Amino acid sequence: MKRFKEQRELLVLDNNVVRFFFFLVMGLLSCTGAHGEITPVVLPGMRRNVSALYVLGDSSVDCGSNTLFYPQLHRNLSLIPCNGSNGNLLPHLLADKMGLPYTLSFYNQNGSVRDLLRGLNFGSAQATIMNPGSQGYQSLNQQLRQVFETIELLQLQLSPDRVIRFIRSSVFYLSFGKDDYINLFLSSSSSSGATPTYSSREFAHILVSEMVHVVRSLHDLKIRKIICQGILPLGCTPRMTLESFDFAAGEDNGGGCWDRINSLVLEYNIMLEEKIIELNVEMPDAHVLFCDVYQGIKAIIANPERYGFEDVKSACCGLGLYGATIGCLSMEMACNNTASHVWWDLYNPTRGVNSLLADSAWSGHPFSGLCRPMDIQDLLT
Repeated sequence: MKRFKEQRELLVLDNNVVRFFFFLVMGLLSCTGAHGEITPVVLPGMRRNVSALYVLGDSSVDCGSNTLFYPQLHRNLSLIPCNGSNGNLLPHLLADKMGLPYTLSFYNQNGSVRDLLRGLNFGSAQATIMNPGSQGYQSLNQQLRQVFETIELLQLQLSPDRVIRFIRSSVFYLSFGKDDYINLFLSSSSSSGATPTYSSREFAHILVSEMVHVVRSLHDLKIRKIICQGILPLGCTPRMTLESFDFAAGEDNGGGCWDRINSLVLEYNIMLEEKIIELNVEMPDAHVLFCDVYQGIKAIIANPERYGFEDVKSACCGLGLYGATIGCLSMEMACNNTASHVWWDLYNPTRGVNSLLADSAWSGHPFSGLCRPMDIQDLLT
């Protein structure tokens, strides 16, 4: 525990790179003038009680465009974790429902106050809650640092009252944990039969404690609308289905989902939701939601025909058994009918699945109670 508390203070990017980016943005912002009268982007039908959407997370929120040197550093052999663009991902589909523009990737925005007020995606494909020491992507705490810097820049350009009003009416969306299990816990426990450093409960506790720390840090920044997405049923993904395949018998484990892996994810999800309930009591001036994508995707897998799907095991984009031996290296590898698949690549769902999850997170249909203690549309009323 002590080692990971120390790691929380580490920055993934070199300090010189961070300083360079900070002063570059400052230079670009200087042309607007202090406390300039710049208004946020407003789309037709935009809900006036939500100013912007800010996103933090892993490949569930980023297709790789926000990850420096992503093709060179990606380890899962699935370079295209989205079928097309970030617009196919859950938080971006929710932005549509909020009447907001798609959030710009942190490294693709031009540094103007207008872009900062539009909302940003700090997410980075393959990002983790823990800091494994990799230089390839932004961990949870690196993304939190970018949030701090963004708000500092707004405070330098706009009046304090306006910044507080803007932040209080903005939504912050967090989606982490999947890659911690894939790249840290499972890879560690499976390598050479090594004994895991932590038990499953200890590992989940470390992850949840970090998430709680971040939610409290966001609250200290006057952020009052926070959505935490749980981890999807990792044991049902094509790669895990492949790894559970009994090659000697020539068959999978029956249902297509690896129950042991799903139990690990459920342990994290349950623990996170319990802490979110406590946070809502601790911070009565804020609303923190837990969105249970695990249960939504499991419902689709249990009854795919009802929701318009045919294949619940194979990746649309990939090679080998279940499309999971080699991940999605190019769009030319993709299947002809994406809409019939639950899974896009090794670990990520298709747009069709994300659309159903977005509808349910927003209004409770077709999966009621996906987000708790309220639907997202109620968060904005």
